Amino acid sequence: MTTHLTPVDAIARAVDLLVARGFVVVARNTRGDSVYLKPDACAFALRVSNHVRTPKQRRNHPDAITSLVLRDPTSEAALVESVAVALRNFAGERAKRDRARSRDAECPNRFLMKSL
Repeated sequence: MTTHLTPVDAIARAVDLLVARGFVVVARNTRGDSVYLKPDACAFALRVSNHVRTPKQRRNHPDAITSLVLRDPTSEAALVESVAVALRNFAGERAKRDRARSRDAECPNRFLMKSL
């Protein structure tokens, strides 16, 4: 029989798995059901929570580029896979945003140049 982690326990375990991968907790909400983590020297965050982001959370944490939502009981194996997917999504979104930043740094007036 497979035991399942409650959402609260799954969030705590996911945070532990991400910390083991080099992420650091940078913020938690007062209820503790949303945790924001960043890799060292990174401008972007990965959010672990039991619910989708609210408009207020989007305003307060615009740096969160990926969310891992754990709202149902889950097995350890499924949680490990969910964390792996979140890490891949985070890496892809980070690379995309880093490329955009590089383009903007190379030519900050590129939008003006297109209209000329």
